[in-house]
Amino acid sequence: MLGNFLGVLFDGIAYGSLLFLISVGLSVTMGMMNFINLAHGAFAMLGGYVCVTLLNGMGVPFLATLPLAFIAAAIVGLVLERSLYRRLYKASHLDQVLFSIGLTFMAVAGATWQWGPTQQPVVLPDWLRGQISLLGLEVGAYRVFLIGVVVIVTVALGLLIERTRFGAQIRASVDNQVAAAGLGINVSRVFSLTFALGSGLAGLGGGLGIDVLGLDPTFPVKYMVYFLLVVAVGGAGTIKGPLLAALILGVFDVAGKYYVPEIGAFVIYGLMVVLLILFPAGLMRRRG
Repeated sequence: MLGNFLGVLFDGIAYGSLLFLISVGLSVTMGMMNFINLAHGAFAMLGGYVCVTLLNGMGVPFLATLPLAFIAAAIVGLVLERSLYRRLYKASHLDQVLFSIGLTFMAVAGATWQWGPTQQPVVLPDWLRGQISLLGLEVGAYRVFLIGVVVIVTVALGLLIERTRFGAQIRASVDNQVAAAGLGINVSRVFSLTFALGSGLAGLGGGLGIDVLGLDPTFPVKYMVYFLLVVAVGGAGTIKGPLLAALILGVFDVAGKYYVPEIGAFVIYGLMVVLLILFPAGLMRRRG
């Protein structure tokens, strides 16, 4: 009984870690750049297809495909930010939602045309398959790897935002664009790089999530609500808030589907309602 509980808990943490990795970029764009980007899942899907294409079509090792997925999604995000997104920074949220929804449908259609409508298979390396013993508990090797990657990315992202010159420029640009520009900060470039970073993290998460979430052209629509839940419950513009929210939602989602499969799919939404009633501004707020 205890073993089953710990197994569910571990799987929930792994699932929540993956949701956080994909959602944290959305938290940055919504909370820091004040842009509602509902096409965020399309960048995750792009990262997944880059991994699948390189892995299955070109024989590139799995670990080597992950940074390439990050780079591909970041480059596409940078190009789209420069050409399309920046035109809507000062537009109403309704305009931003309609634009990003349209972009999502275009991404779905493009992926269907290029890769077909079916699920994409992925074959993990032998050392990432099967079970390993961790503190006396048999857990999935890939889940352990996934949690380890998310820990590294979270620490690195926190240091980038809080301890580097670029992070200070991001915070200054978000708090007061006019003052930041007056201090010599290229606000336009900072926003472009920030958007590219968020898109790249989504692409990395999409590549890592193929084995857990699956990959088909409906991916951006299927998981859009989950990414929004993580940001809304955790608090946009922060790192710790979405991380905490993703872990809580991931554990309850897995536990609900395991213990009460009849209503398991609705557990996460019920928990969201309770958390938003208790914390209407999110679990954590960005310091302004």
